[in-house]
Amino acid sequence: MGSPDGGWYDETPPYVVSSTPQDRSTGVDGQRIVINFNEYIKLQDAQSKVIVSPPQLEMPEIKDNGKRIIVELKDSLKANTTYTIDFGDAISDFTESNPMGNYAFTFSTGSQVDTLEVAGYVLSAENLEPVKDILVGLYQNLADSAFTTEPMIRISRTDSRGHFSIKGVAPGTYRAYALKDADNDYVYSQKSEMLAFNHDTFVPTWKPDTRQDTIWRDTLHIENIMRTPYTHFLPDDITLLAFTAVQDSRYLLKTERKEPNRLDFYFTYGDSLPPRLRGLNFDADSAFVVESALTNDTVYYWLRDTTLINQDTLMVEALYNVTDTTNMLVSKTDTLEFLAKTPYEKRLKAKQKEQEDWQKAQEKKKKKGEKYDSIPPREFLKLKISPSGNIEPTSRIIFESPTPLERVDTSGIHLTVKVDSTWQKIDYTFRPKKENIRQYELYAKWQAGKEYSLDIDSASFVDIYGLEVNKSKQSLKLKKIEDYGTLTVNLTGVQDTGIVVQLLNNSDNIVMQTRAKRGTAKFVFVNPSTYYLRAFVDANGNNKWDTGDYDADRQPEAVYYYNQSVECKAKWDITRDWNLTARARFEQKPGAITKQKADKEKKQRNRNLERAKQLGKEYIQKTTGMKL
Repeated sequence: MGSPDGGWYDETPPYVVSSTPQDRSTGVDGQRIVINFNEYIKLQDAQSKVIVSPPQLEMPEIKDNGKRIIVELKDSLKANTTYTIDFGDAISDFTESNPMGNYAFTFSTGSQVDTLEVAGYVLSAENLEPVKDILVGLYQNLADSAFTTEPMIRISRTDSRGHFSIKGVAPGTYRAYALKDADNDYVYSQKSEMLAFNHDTFVPTWKPDTRQDTIWRDTLHIENIMRTPYTHFLPDDITLLAFTAVQDSRYLLKTERKEPNRLDFYFTYGDSLPPRLRGLNFDADSAFVVESALTNDTVYYWLRDTTLINQDTLMVEALYNVTDTTNMLVSKTDTLEFLAKTPYEKRLKAKQKEQEDWQKAQEKKKKKGEKYDSIPPREFLKLKISPSGNIEPTSRIIFESPTPLERVDTSGIHLTVKVDSTWQKIDYTFRPKKENIRQYELYAKWQAGKEYSLDIDSASFVDIYGLEVNKSKQSLKLKKIEDYGTLTVNLTGVQDTGIVVQLLNNSDNIVMQTRAKRGTAKFVFVNPSTYYLRAFVDANGNNKWDTGDYDADRQPEAVYYYNQSVECKAKWDITRDWNLTARARFEQKPGAITKQKADKEKKQRNRNLERAKQLGKEYIQKTTGMKL
């Protein structure tokens, strides 16, 4: 006695049995397409996965209905044009989700169907990461203005590998562009949109070719190698390097008073001068210490007077520069109200409670006969000093104050090195950092294998509120010279003297950076580990990567990756020869540090094989009585 188990699973993908109009029809003038399948199907995420080319300014309606897919094109059809509806891998059967595979429907409003294809990759110009879901389009108009004035004539969208394939291309000469199209107009119209462009042109073509498919008997043995002829469309290696231009339109993003002693201004872009403030309910003359980033896109106004800090509402008139509709800087005056996030009364109660809790704790200690304090502890300036403990021979010690400093007495900073059993004073350089008025840096000629002591006297740092730093002492140690390795990189392939080479960790973050000299980059004091290499052509000599600008016809600075990891070991001097252009850009970045991983390919679930194994196991158990 038993119950039927439902039989064998359906492992056959769906296929098209008919369509209206027929696939690859010519002279089509209707805007409704119906595609019929042999079984019930489902269409996954049609809005993002299905691409209609030429692009539709009004989104088409695409839906599944039982055994059919219905497409309603809303835009008027263009004359003598091939239309392609690329479903990608969005179609599968309803019950078992067997993928149909990449499928595209094509028709023409003219007398012939264009069948050429082009393909390639879109990568981030900064780090060669694959860019997913970015629009890629073709232009036959080769003028630079076409990208900003005319919609793309044929489009595709990149997959998780950054790969794209544009179908239904007519013979001719083209340029390719990529665009994160924020407003769905298929032109580059906003500077905030990610884009990729170059001046390379290409002529689509094709050739007969053979694809080699390997059939495996098992995981170790090859059963057969099948050679399948196919049409190879070219070019198939177009590489577009995507970037976002610097947003030089300046306007005020927001203001806030997160801390009661600070007024914060946030702009989209910098300016040569910070805003000029006039107090409306207080005297703003000499009321502030101004802290701003190098570009003045973020500006902090620190209040000096505690009376103003305790005032919950401050009204100011701010005069600052913004860009107008012609992208020119003009003056603007705003009346702004700054409310303290935490009112003074609430802050005062919190301070009183903290004091009461301290007094209760001391009274409890007194009753128990334990040591207690009768005077509340003095409040000190909390100076952050980093790094501490183990440092590197190239380290700079950073001193950061939570508030602007009124005074720094360098005579209260003592740096000593241990020589045998005695401590000897050594010279150091101490200076403020340009990008932050609350930070200073200390640099000395550190010696590997030595131990240092950094002693800070009390009152050597005093902030604008009179808070002084407490006396402190910390030990700094360096590893021995033999605990490090050395890496030398010989560069070829790019004729440029301004090449910066970066040593990266397994998170693609910079560990060390150096400028190549006469084609050689050398890293010393390298900690033993596995590293990766990135290089960029520093065109303007500022030692940092710079993005591009379409309006200025400027490409982002060229970036390259060494396609293998580099194992650095203690006491080892390692040399690597690196031809920057030996590999195509889309083949350079190692998979181990590529963050945009390829989506798992949709495959049929081989459930019948599993069922056959289970039935065989049950049959053997029933007929032999053996337990398997």
